[in-house]
Amino acid sequence: MTTDRSEGHHRPAPAPARALARVLVPLLAALALLLLPGPGPGGGTADAASVCNGRPTRTIAFATGELRLYRTRQYVCAVTVAKRPGPRRPMAVSLQPRGARPVVRAGRFDRQAGPLTVHALNRCVKATGSVAGRGTATGWILC
Repeated sequence: MTTDRSEGHHRPAPAPARALARVLVPLLAALALLLLPGPGPGGGTADAASVCNGRPTRTIAFATGELRLYRTRQYVCAVTVAKRPGPRRPMAVSLQPRGARPVVRAGRFDRQAGPLTVHALNRCVKATGSVAGRGTATGWILC
């Protein structure tokens, strides 16, 4: 008994499509690696890696969260992080370099307010942070 098998010939894709595929496939693979979550600096814990550049300078805890400050040579960055992420609630973070107006980021957030970065080369700054109406404020710091 013989079976009649037709040989399926695979036609190669046109040259422009192959060239495009050679460029797009590695690009899309690299993009997927950047965007997909994976084990990172947090070691897979709920405490995510910082969204601010610089070294951590101060962490000021209060009843409903904490105000985190980071510093580079020229900039100060601040983030207010809720103690318990959950439903959206009023949160705010602000930074004021000495001699300038305060910069504020406020709204209804579920986890954090910020990051907020200001230029503070050779300047002191004031920082405030609040979560659900409770918060903290500093005097002039990082002078």
